[in-house]
Amino acid sequence: MVNGALSQATGLSSVETQSQPTAAALTPSVRGGLLAATAICTATLLVAIFELSMADWPSSFVEMLLLPLAALLFIGCTAWSLTQLLRIRTSAKFAGPFLICAATLVLLAYAPLQQIYLQCDFHWRRADREAVVAQVERGELKPNVGYNGNLIALGDNGPHVSLGNDIVIDEADEGTYVLFLTTRGLKHRFNGFLHTPPGGDPKDFFEFDDKPPTQLVRYGKDWYFVAN
Repeated sequence: MVNGALSQATGLSSVETQSQPTAAALTPSVRGGLLAATAICTATLLVAIFELSMADWPSSFVEMLLLPLAALLFIGCTAWSLTQLLRIRTSAKFAGPFLICAATLVLLAYAPLQQIYLQCDFHWRRADREAVVAQVERGELKPNVGYNGNLIALGDNGPHVSLGNDIVIDEADEGTYVLFLTTRGLKHRFNGFLHTPPGGDPKDFFEFDDKPPTQLVRYGKDWYFVAN
């Protein structure tokens, strides 16, 4: 009888033990949270860095889908990581996702991400752009767009060196100015890399006759990043 009672007690104890979830089962996966936060934050930074390179994409896709989606994912990830940090205090490991989101937010706010992209773009495409400038100076490339006497459409056969692969030229007494566009907005707004003739002043480019450039950054000999 005693053994039977002990067996029954032991059986009940086993059932109760099996019915109670373990602490490990209640604890969310640290690795999963870290991987998710890392992936979302990396995607957010990549969108911020390469936003200028998306100027050739349909603006409705970039402005109404891609950018809002990236922002919502990042905000959601940050909010989730904060709730995890406040709810689970048994391990400092759960601070990892929040720290990743916080570091990403600091980079978005203070790091010169687009300047980094522009530096890379300038060096990656400098040789191709200088080859185009040489063709313009030799007269091999001339304005070929009927509605604009300063515009040269390079087409899709050559290397991609400008937004829409169109370049803007200005024939001046000191030589030819060649503008490679990086963005082009409403009300004739633009920015891009401007190649000046030797001794030329970027402010003499015809697009700045009415108003001086709002941005003027030297990138190399006879090369400037300009914006109106």
